[in-house]
Amino acid sequence: MRLLDGEHIAHDLTYNDVFMVPRRSAVGSRLEVDLSTGDGSGTTIPLVVANMTAVSGRRMAETIARRGGIAVIPQDIPEAVVADVIRWVKGRHLVFDTPITLGPADTVGEALGLLHKRAHGAVVVVEGSRPVGVVTEADCQGVDRFAQLREVMSHGVHTLPESVDPREAFNRLHQRGHRLAPVVGEDGRLAGILTRTGALRTTLYDPAVDDSGRLRVAAAVGVNGDVAGKVKALLEAGADLLVLDTAHGHQEKMISALAQVRALDPQIPIVAGNVVTAEGVRDLIEAGADIIKVGVGPGAMCTTRMMTGVGRPQFSAVLECAAEARRLGRHVWADGGVRHPRDVALALAAGASNVMVGSWFAGTYESPGDLQRAADGRLYKESFGMASARAVRLRTVEDSPFDRARKALFEEGISTSRMFLDPERPGVEDLIDSIVAGLRSSCTYAGARTLDEFHERTVVGVQSSSGYAEGLPLATSW
Repeated sequence: MRLLDGEHIAHDLTYNDVFMVPRRSAVGSRLEVDLSTGDGSGTTIPLVVANMTAVSGRRMAETIARRGGIAVIPQDIPEAVVADVIRWVKGRHLVFDTPITLGPADTVGEALGLLHKRAHGAVVVVEGSRPVGVVTEADCQGVDRFAQLREVMSHGVHTLPESVDPREAFNRLHQRGHRLAPVVGEDGRLAGILTRTGALRTTLYDPAVDDSGRLRVAAAVGVNGDVAGKVKALLEAGADLLVLDTAHGHQEKMISALAQVRALDPQIPIVAGNVVTAEGVRDLIEAGADIIKVGVGPGAMCTTRMMTGVGRPQFSAVLECAAEARRLGRHVWADGGVRHPRDVALALAAGASNVMVGSWFAGTYESPGDLQRAADGRLYKESFGMASARAVRLRTVEDSPFDRARKALFEEGISTSRMFLDPERPGVEDLIDSIVAGLRSSCTYAGARTLDEFHERTVVGVQSSSGYAEGLPLATSW
């Protein structure tokens, strides 16, 4: 990446402060662009779901991996649960979504409680693992909550064979006027569910898979307590990446934790952070990290900068840290501060190999929280910062009441925030489509067919707040 007209940057910049300049390009189509990363993460699109309790769970991990990214399971979750999540994700199908299933005698109320757990918005009614009907929210409108599903389900359900080609699946659904259909194996047992849009996405994305062809998933560990014991358990569970995570990554506890992890000789990449300086990158790489997380204070749920004055504008932090990591043969992830597809592109232009997304994905069907409805009818989920009182309570559940109360006095971060679902993009895959479309276009403007070329070829200029405002559409949904 280079600066327009050799500009000298007099002060640190964030994503809003910069813009990309179009260059002569021989890339004729967005689909010519390869978005796979080379940092060992195995991602085929440069997106990582941040290890936030309100964002990253099993549904999110399954969905993002199927589209080529990877999710990091948070460190606050009990080890046995994390191990179960890892095994569950690795058992998911690479093409078909996991169906929500109930029996014919189950009630409409039970179905309504589950329908919004997945973006496909359907319950498959099964008898002995064989689909006999489908129930959507429309089927449940104006119906008694205690009515049985056999009374409201669509009978004579159309199914797709497990061997179906995505194009053929789309055509069959289109011809019948169906949005989705259960997928069955040769024995007639339910194997998954596929929507028309899902069939299209299968032709546009490559899943992030391990050496055995299973979906990838990462897990986070803090730097306190029995770090080696926790890491060993995660390695045994089959985690594909380990993320050593603390708000201030450039500290002795992190150095010590990395030494403990390296002593176990893990055969998977180790991510550590967070830092915002070249010095921090050097120290963590010397201690054994393969990938460095960059970002202090840019997150939507983070109050660190206002509480402490500590942090750094994210574009400059990524630019400096990525340059140092590349010099040492390693990589960085840009963690925080992305609110629009342009921000993802700028983070990658600055040299990040992957971009972490947190709160942006909190308001989707796939995040762990329960869907709620505001007084104005809008749907939302609750999110919270990982240094907030709410998150601290989760991490200190085994402490005494006195110690928990004392630690709660020093919270940072927002404990609850309503993250409204975008009616146009309510599922995480919808947001992924938007991000990837923007990023592919950015690459064509730069004349780049790969992310490495994108970093090398991008020209960036500095703009005023008015320059940023000029680029905003009058009626924007961002």
